[in-house]
Amino acid sequence: MAATAAFVIGGLLVLWSAYIHFHLWDETDGYRHISVIGPLFLLQAIGGLVVAILIVAVRRVWVALAGIGFAASTLVGFLLSVGLSQGLFNFKESWAAPFADQAFAIEIAIAAVLLIAGALCLVGSASTTRSGPAPTGSALSGA
Repeated sequence: MAATAAFVIGGLLVLWSAYIHFHLWDETDGYRHISVIGPLFLLQAIGGLVVAILIVAVRRVWVALAGIGFAASTLVGFLLSVGLSQGLFNFKESWAAPFADQAFAIEIAIAAVLLIAGALCLVGSASTTRSGPAPTGSALSGA
């Protein structure tokens, strides 16, 4: 139950990140007008929607890892655009940009929650394996 809750929360956080990127892309003077970065923002929004749906629907370790990778790649892209002297793809971002702090915190939360979800999934599958049904014909199975 806890793993399912963590997957749902992780999926909702990914969806929130995707919405922020779509909102920033969709504004009248938004990111859509920035070469390379604009299409990447739209791709992040669409990819986030797909990843969020997979996280909630599949609820497996591999999809938690995919969500963590999604969040990490978004964080790295932002940090490169802020930290590099020429920015990323010649676009220099700032911590003062709309939603920058919020999106950064959400990406960190995605990684943390999905790490917990994946760990709970592994622990749950390990305990199920150890406490599975007794082999047929054993004293424990009653046969």
